[in-house]
Amino acid sequence: MLPAAKFDRRINIEQRSDTQDAIGQPVETWSLVAAVWANIKHLSGAQAIKAGADASSVKASIRIRYMAGIDAGMRIVADGVHYNIGALLPNKSAGYIDLVVEVVA
Repeated sequence: MLPAAKFDRRINIEQRSDTQDAIGQPVETWSLVAAVWANIKHLSGAQAIKAGADASSVKASIRIRYMAGIDAGMRIVADGVHYNIGALLPNKSAGYIDLVVEVVA
């Protein structure tokens, strides 16, 4: 398990909900699910090339303490940057989840 000091970034986990505006048009809104401490690691350029990542996309791994209810339809907001969650890699016995994310352009 990572020491508490490694969880050095405050992030918001948000869930999408679709509503309608005053004239009935669909509006995408995001609501806060949780605000938690995390460890964010961006892939280096070499790692991205080895992983076959698209050069125009920025991929990262965000580790948070284990919590139930997170899914790939959610997003992360950290320091004003929005990340779509692509996959979850939970390690319940170690007490954390790694979120595989991509920056929303």
